[in-house]
Amino acid sequence: MKTCCFTGHRIIKITPELVQRLKDAIIKLIEHGVTDFYNGGAIGFDTLCAETVISLKAEYSDIRLHLLLPCPPEEQVKVWNKAQIARYNEILQAADSVTVLSEHYTEDCMKQRNKRLVELADCCICYYNNPRSGTGQTVRMVREKGIDVLNLC
Repeated sequence: MKTCCFTGHRIIKITPELVQRLKDAIIKLIEHGVTDFYNGGAIGFDTLCAETVISLKAEYSDIRLHLLLPCPPEEQVKVWNKAQIARYNEILQAADSVTVLSEHYTEDCMKQRNKRLVELADCCICYYNNPRSGTGQTVRMVREKGIDVLNLC
C-alpha cells in the first residue's frame, strides 16, 4: 500500500479534534508505507488534508502531495472567497504535482476527478455524512474497488 486519496464535503466543522485525528491517520499510513497522497483541490476537507500533508513533509520528507484538479485553477475558484483562493494558491505552490483533468469546467469534471482519485488509491481518508453528494459517490466507488476507507466524520 503506497497511495491514499482524500474525499470530503466542502462544508465541514473543523475542530482541534478533527485536525488531530486527520494528522494521526496520515502518520499511521506513512508508518505503513504510504508515500503518495492524492487530493482533488476543493475547499473544505480537501484543503484541510492538503495542508496537513504539506505540514508533515518537514518530518516525513519522502511523502508527496499530488493534486488532481477537475478543471483549470482559475475556473475551479470562480465562486470562492479571497481567503479560500489564497489557501488554494499556497497548496498549488507546495504540491509535488498538479494534474488538470479537463481543459474547462464541465458538468462531469468533478465526477471524473473523483473517479481518477479512486483509480490511483490503495486507501482513502474521507469526511462523509451525506450519501447524496459527490463525496458519497466517491466513497461508493472506493468501496466498490474494495479498498480501505477511514471516515473521520
